[in-house]
Amino acid sequence: MIISGDRTISYSEIQKRIARAANGFGALGLTAGVPVGLMLRNDFAFFEASSAAATIGSPVVPINWHLKSEEVSYILADSGAEILVCHADLLPQIREGLPKRIKLLVVATPPEIAGAFGLSREAASVPDHLTDWDVWRDSHLPSRELPARTSPMFYTSGTTGRPKGVRRQPMRPDQIVAAERVGAITYGVKPNEGQVILMNGPMYHSAPNSYGMLAFRHGCKIVLEPRFDPEDLLQLIERHSVTHMHMVPTMFVRLLRLPGDVKARYDLSSLRFVVHGAAPCPIHVKQAMIEWWGPVINEYLGSTETGIPVWHSSQEALAKPGTVGRAIEGGIVKIFDPNGEPCKTNEPGEIFMKQTAVSDFDYHGKAEARAEADREGLVSVGDVGYLDDDGYLFLCDRKRDMVISGGVNIYPAEIESTLIGLSGIRDCAVFGIPDEEYGERICAYIELESGASLSARDAQVYLASRLANFKIPKVIEFVDALPREASGKIFKRKLRDPYWGSRIHS
Repeated sequence: MIISGDRTISYSEIQKRIARAANGFGALGLTAGVPVGLMLRNDFAFFEASSAAATIGSPVVPINWHLKSEEVSYILADSGAEILVCHADLLPQIREGLPKRIKLLVVATPPEIAGAFGLSREAASVPDHLTDWDVWRDSHLPSRELPARTSPMFYTSGTTGRPKGVRRQPMRPDQIVAAERVGAITYGVKPNEGQVILMNGPMYHSAPNSYGMLAFRHGCKIVLEPRFDPEDLLQLIERHSVTHMHMVPTMFVRLLRLPGDVKARYDLSSLRFVVHGAAPCPIHVKQAMIEWWGPVINEYLGSTETGIPVWHSSQEALAKPGTVGRAIEGGIVKIFDPNGEPCKTNEPGEIFMKQTAVSDFDYHGKAEARAEADREGLVSVGDVGYLDDDGYLFLCDRKRDMVISGGVNIYPAEIESTLIGLSGIRDCAVFGIPDEEYGERICAYIELESGASLSARDAQVYLASRLANFKIPKVIEFVDALPREASGKIFKRKLRDPYWGSRIHS
């Protein structure tokens, strides 16, 4: 059973919907390998469309629903998607830039999601002239084919400022079996154990997606939280006797800020396995959560490219404060110095890793970017760290400029390449600075052309019309000249380091 607000659906019913949607995709001309775009909040339709596409043999492309028209248009064009399934309330922000070839299927935004986001009935409804997902799906006979196992195609950015599609090769049977074992270790999700999964992270992200779809394949009871709210989360845990959750450290921070009487009000004794990742978790936050919820807090380190090679439990976190874990079954972790030589124990270097239980990947249409990230068959996403004497991994820094704010990866190069298009800006530098709640927030330094006059608000309004709101710098500073290296490249560390002081930027 899947629960969302006051709505419920059984697995037998959702499988019928999947079978009808699969035939519907086929009627639209979808063929194996051609992606289907999904711009959906966590809803029944997300599971339906994902599994229906898999029945055809096509990957889905989950799209961050904060993105704006130009961003979504690029992803759809680059991926080659021919169908987009979109919630009604998200359509206005992207409709203008949709490629003409796209076949659009619109899902009515359900009441619990509309209420959580303060949407009007009109905004949540499917416009009369567009194709309603529910009506369209139910107009088709069920397919007799069973859903296959296809990997979603997630878009992740990099130093170029344009997102890259991570497309995996088909998994071998032995990898599928191994992946189930790894899922049991890292997520704690297993079949036939009466598990109740609370989904509170958006499934357009690779980790919540793999977590939610694993629970779905195992037939777990799944509770969808329309929008994260700390007290609402506690209420849902008690009401549904939740056993398992996937979270990010920002959620921990917000939960810990609740008044003591609110924390004590709810019965959380059903919790058995809570896992977090996506961003560094401060040691004191992790320890406070373990003290409150007990030794049910687990952590992993991984990425869209690498899968999850590293994990650890509450007991290990208390014994090794600050660690992100050690290699598990199928996980390989190596540290290399700038010359490409393996680092010694406790010697920091660039982290390369891989989870062999997942198939290899390519950056869609960008083979050179894939080759650049590779060493000995392992992949780096720019983290710097070291392995201690017991094989536990600790992060020290990030080689590249990626910012993680509230568990969301943000790439300064994309913001910089957009900001430089604003008339009057000569050059700019974007980076992350400390934020107590989100871990990091975006800061921009701007050098203006001679005689130009701009305000921080001008820059924010310009960016807001082109980029998702979470990419808009909260802090904007204007300087006469940006610091530069001898090569002429902006010396970003000179701007960033004063904000971090003695703190480790990890």
